[in-house]
Amino acid sequence: MKKLLLMLLVFAPMTMMAQKFGHVNASEVMQALPEFAKARTEIETLQKQYEADLKSMQDELQKKAEAFDKEQATLPDNIKQRRQQELEEMYQKIQQSYQDNQQALAKAQQEKLSAIQTKVLEAIKQVGEAGGYVYIMDIAAGIPFISSTLSKDVTAEVKAKLGLH
Repeated sequence: MKKLLLMLLVFAPMTMMAQKFGHVNASEVMQALPEFAKARTEIETLQKQYEADLKSMQDELQKKAEAFDKEQATLPDNIKQRRQQELEEMYQKIQQSYQDNQQALAKAQQEKLSAIQTKVLEAIKQVGEAGGYVYIMDIAAGIPFISSTLSKDVTAEVKAKLGLH
């Protein structure tokens, strides 16, 4: 009985040391996915569209402001005030459009990347469960140190789980 108890005490720490730890670069995995490239292209296209729309609005404001500057000395006060008000409203509309575009762009980015992030996290979870890992840390999250001897890089396994090479 004492031998059995002694063996359990000797082998118990060894089983504790047999726990597996892993690390992954989730950002690298995400960027390797074709869906990520497609989402990035769609977001860039949307951003360029918003920028072109704002540029068009700014150009129109610029032209109207220049025209107003040239003719304001000859305009009656009531028309001058109305034109100044129109210019102010155009400026405010540009400001509002810029804010709306930034919000729409952030929302589109969140929507497009959320599904990709979920897919990567699910693959990490599957690799962790299949490999018997206690936990897998994401090194892209800025972990200051990970021992390469005590933690295995499972980035390649996660990529393989997602069908990437």
